[in-house]
Amino acid sequence: MPHEIDSVVLESDVVDGPNSGQVWKPNYDWDGYGFDTRQIHAGEFEEETFGARVTPLYLSNGFRFDSFDQSHARFAGTEPGQLYSRHLNPTNAVAERRIASLEGGAGAVVVGSGQAAISSALLALLESGDRFVSTASIYSGTRILFNRALKRLEVGVDYVWDYRDEAEWEANIHPNTKAIFTESIPNPKNDVVDVELVSRVARRHGIPLVIDNTVATPYLTRPLEQGADIVVHSSTKFLSGHGSVISGAIVDGGTFDWANSPRRYPLLTDRQAPGVPSFLERHGNDHAFEHYLRLTAVNDFGPALSPFNGFLLQQGLETLSLRMDRHLSSSHAIAHWLAGQPQVASVDYAGLEDSPYHDVAQRHYGGRPGSVFAFTVKGGQAGAKTFIDRLQVFSRMTNIGDVRSLVLNPATTTHLSFSPEDKARLGIHDGLIRLSVGLESLEDLLRDLENGLAAVSAAGHH
Repeated sequence: MPHEIDSVVLESDVVDGPNSGQVWKPNYDWDGYGFDTRQIHAGEFEEETFGARVTPLYLSNGFRFDSFDQSHARFAGTEPGQLYSRHLNPTNAVAERRIASLEGGAGAVVVGSGQAAISSALLALLESGDRFVSTASIYSGTRILFNRALKRLEVGVDYVWDYRDEAEWEANIHPNTKAIFTESIPNPKNDVVDVELVSRVARRHGIPLVIDNTVATPYLTRPLEQGADIVVHSSTKFLSGHGSVISGAIVDGGTFDWANSPRRYPLLTDRQAPGVPSFLERHGNDHAFEHYLRLTAVNDFGPALSPFNGFLLQQGLETLSLRMDRHLSSSHAIAHWLAGQPQVASVDYAGLEDSPYHDVAQRHYGGRPGSVFAFTVKGGQAGAKTFIDRLQVFSRMTNIGDVRSLVLNPATTTHLSFSPEDKARLGIHDGLIRLSVGLESLEDLLRDLENGLAAVSAAGHH
């Protein structure tokens, strides 16, 4: 919706000009403005030294305190502001506020990678002996994090395989379940999740719901509006978009009732020292998790984002909506084209009418569920090898969400360490091809795919 300009001119909005008499000050409050405007401006601060229009790059690990008392207040958490770049950096703070604005959150924390975002969010919620629930069909690296790293910390995960079945979610909730995690659009199978359904389960049990919104981005969907409590991103991907940065983000919705949850989150809700208010007492539900996360899991484990990468992340955010429109339209066209090719056994794209996830795709994504999806080429691994080796426009590489189109065979790369049984249950077949559709001309991408499929036919794969 367009922002309605208040007709009342406040004295603080205007400064004297040498000729006209009045000059309006730049705007720094972007609440109520449109998505495209906020992706360019939200989170900015007034740069008074030289009037730099682009956020300056603050390459400093530490920052001066004004006094003895201020240094004490910063460390005690009673005064906001700079402490050390591991915990907060002025360049990164702009990216944090911008991402929070786009997701509709109360605040955000940026970290060194998407994996760091997921692990930091969960380590803030979970302790040894706790469990959490996740959908089974999530990014392979996330499952490895859950099954290997968190297992070593004695944190357990229970997987839901049919996440359209509310009863299966219920069956996996235990007394020590402290979080629910899923991806809004899973990678690589595009088997989109009904976040509203999952949020109903989370609400019934007073458990925070964490949604990885990397593939969808807030341009397509905002999980906080559907009942999620925390959103994470590998901002390496679409939020940056240019393939030159590694970063992650955690967004606090500011709505979870920490004090009244039947689960206990003592580091957040309880006083950690006599006379020192808890995070909840200091910041209320609106910002408690954001500050708790910043000063515990992120500060303690140290997955800090370089301010240079934070600067590059901001550059990508400025064009998010424009890029996403192209990603989505090309992917929709390519998926439908692939579905009609004789060399293709199946296409995993929820925008197709025969997809079991088509109804969710229509409801939440207007039938265009992201630009990361998969299809199975005939001929198994040999067919996949022939197809991938023939491509010249699609880049053979890991990563998604780049301006460049990317291709990979999950069975021999991202899911290489998975057991044959898990691969089969997840639908990671030998001939499965994952695409991340970029911004090249659609005609060039289709021609490249056509050449790859022609090579499959010529090699006699069927």
